[in-house]
Amino acid sequence: MKPDDPLLQILACPLDKGPLHLVAPEGPGRAEQEAAAEALYNPRLHRRYPIVDGIPQLLPASGEQVSDDEHEELLRRMVP
Repeated sequence: MKPDDPLLQILACPLDKGPLHLVAPEGPGRAEQEAAAEALYNPRLHRRYPIVDGIPQLLPASGEQVSDDEHEELLRRMVP
């Protein structure tokens, strides 16, 4: 998914209906491939939603609660 994709303007978190932020994938060499994948992130609820084959997985059950340390990392990786 590209940062200028108009879809990003209308996607919302299925839990609080607020905006989601695109998180860029980490570079190669990262041990946890799943954490390195492109995702949408809700910093208010500390929930990450995966993007699989370019399709955001926005079912509530698809979201993953992240730790405070991971939250800081995802904030750093958010695409402006």
